[in-house]
Amino acid sequence: MKLNNIFKYLFRFALLQAILTSLTIFYFDRYLISNQEFKQIIYQNLVEDIQRFFPFVEYEFITVDTFFVFLIFIFLVILYSTKFYTYVNELSFSVNRNLLDEYFQIYLLWTSYLFMSFYVFRFENVSRGYLFLFSFIVPLILLLFRNPEFISSVLGRSVTNENYITINLDENSNFRNLRIITFRKNLGNIQLDVNNLNEIIDKIDELNKVEKINLIVINLEDTAKLKKKLEKYLIEVNKKVLLISNSKPKFNASFIYRQDILDETFFTYFNNDIQYGSKYIIKRFVDIFLGTVGIIIFSPIMLIIGIYIIVLDGFPFFIRQKRVGLHGELFNMYKFRTMKKDSHKLRKSLNDLNKSDGPLFKIENDPRIIKSLGFVREYSLDEILQFFNVLKGDMSIVGPRPLFDDDTQLFNTKYMRRLNVLPGITGLLQINERNTSEFETWYKYDIEYIENWSLYLDLKIILKTPLAIFSKKIKGL
Repeated sequence: MKLNNIFKYLFRFALLQAILTSLTIFYFDRYLISNQEFKQIIYQNLVEDIQRFFPFVEYEFITVDTFFVFLIFIFLVILYSTKFYTYVNELSFSVNRNLLDEYFQIYLLWTSYLFMSFYVFRFENVSRGYLFLFSFIVPLILLLFRNPEFISSVLGRSVTNENYITINLDENSNFRNLRIITFRKNLGNIQLDVNNLNEIIDKIDELNKVEKINLIVINLEDTAKLKKKLEKYLIEVNKKVLLISNSKPKFNASFIYRQDILDETFFTYFNNDIQYGSKYIIKRFVDIFLGTVGIIIFSPIMLIIGIYIIVLDGFPFFIRQKRVGLHGELFNMYKFRTMKKDSHKLRKSLNDLNKSDGPLFKIENDPRIIKSLGFVREYSLDEILQFFNVLKGDMSIVGPRPLFDDDTQLFNTKYMRRLNVLPGITGLLQINERNTSEFETWYKYDIEYIENWSLYLDLKIILKTPLAIFSKKIKGL
């Protein structure tokens, strides 16, 4: 097993241990035991049994809470030793996706283990009604952890809102019933020559600029080896990729993928979607926490700026701009209005004054800015409303700045990768050269962020951002 997979399993194991132990102790004290006298009886039974069978255990370590820690730990070890819990095969047919069956497998294992443990260790006088209810709660939590798409859905990224495209896959193919495909929306099938790599790359990029693509399915048929350029593109495109072939495919590069054989056909799947699964869930929890804190801290400043804009130029004091988010999905980005009304419509007429290159648009001494609001833009106070975008899941605290849809049409193949991470309020650009008007500089920092993204990098950027705003000398990471 790869080191990153071991770490992932250990992290999930530790998280489950903490959640289930805390829940069990809380539920036991609050509902299963009606008074302290009954708890004392259980404690005395525990001491007798443990000293009889495990005499080496020190007396002071024997508590009811400690017993629950070991109870949950042993159960998780048993559960993780079973293949049905640790392995979710997305390359199976969707008919096998009966979640109720999965739940009852976990329920039977947990209930038999729990009731047997309570019987052996003489947990007397517990409420049978509440114990019966508790037997349903733990399997539900375990089911959610086994299927992280449910948690992702609650946090704003549902697998049912994802899209896929197929290349050379018949509309009536039975492979369209695979679990990985059936949950997602079909954007259509494209008939292309798999040996014409430029046509495939151009077609995917063209569609990616107008539609949100999460999964690419390519039927290689009898092709045994991809062209090096196409292989590199599919690895770096940062999406889920499923290759279907009649023979085992050979690759030029070394990378992590999963391969199954179904109906004498090879299925090769690799997921280079950067912010997906457990990584996305952790990042989203951090965003919700920091977004909430940001709104609380900056709410007085938001109120003052809103009133100030109304006094200077009337309503509205904020604007909604259509920006491109994760996987090309459009969303309304909130900003305080620091420009005159309908200023974006004047953009084309001011193109001659644009000092930036590429898709960027910046004017020195921009005539559209409302007088006396320059300080709001200088210190990026017009952006603080985007904490609400973070709570909605449209944006993250850290990520590439979201651009307009028109700008996306100018992206080249490599820069399209910026759409595969959540756009952010701050990022590498903001802590290094936040006032740059050169598109190449944006490009450099966005690609650097994508290729090196981690939660630790996000934390470093967050800590550097205040210094970058108030100091012109600060140099970023």
